[in-house]
Amino acid sequence: MLDLHYWPTPNGKKVTIQLEECGLDYNVIECNIGKGDQFTEEFLAINPNTRMPALVDHAPADGQGPLSVFESGAIMLYIAEKTGQFMPSDPRGKYEVVQWVMWQMANQGPKSGECGHFRRLGDDAGDQTYAITRFTDEVNRFYGVLNNKLYNQRYLCGDEYTIADMICYPWTINWEGQGQDIGEFKYFKRWFDELGQRPAVQRGMAVGAQMQNDYAKLPKEEIAALRALLYNQRARPAPQTGGLES
Repeated sequence: MLDLHYWPTPNGKKVTIQLEECGLDYNVIECNIGKGDQFTEEFLAINPNTRMPALVDHAPADGQGPLSVFESGAIMLYIAEKTGQFMPSDPRGKYEVVQWVMWQMANQGPKSGECGHFRRLGDDAGDQTYAITRFTDEVNRFYGVLNNKLYNQRYLCGDEYTIADMICYPWTINWEGQGQDIGEFKYFKRWFDELGQRPAVQRGMAVGAQMQNDYAKLPKEEIAALRALLYNQRARPAPQTGGLES
């Protein structure tokens, strides 16, 4: 059995899409990142980076007990290797996919997240014009990268649907909130519309729809405490005893 520690963000939905496409049985364990579940000792034991998703495979190939994997791209590579699905076996095909997984993790995901962050800030955050312009333009560039790649091929890595497509798709759903017009990118839009019609993509995107936080119902003091916990995080101190000395 696979345990997926999850909250319904694009990074979580990448993995649920793949799990659905592969037809795997999995157990969703709620990791409410809006309430700080990612900072618990139990979660830190499987992901020291305090970010979801994280996967625990209770039946790994080596048979040596549960195996945990964190970072969505690493999880997707692990599942692809475990199942032999949606990843070419030849080196050229494999690394065509791997490089797009890396592109998504290093470029599309982080910059799109920053774009959304700055565009959602209220007037009390001060003048964010530079940041909004910077990240909105960078996300626009990403849509151009995808559009140019897809102008003469069906999927990102050619004629075969792979984890490269699955990992990029969830970060494009909120194109309006990113300040984009996907009508400008007709080859991308064709791909976007096709993936959105896949039943497994629809199921994966729907996982956790009931997981929500209604901050409007919380007292101001609790909201302030959550902001202090979740925003502008700095390094967690290491234990003072029992470690390796330099």
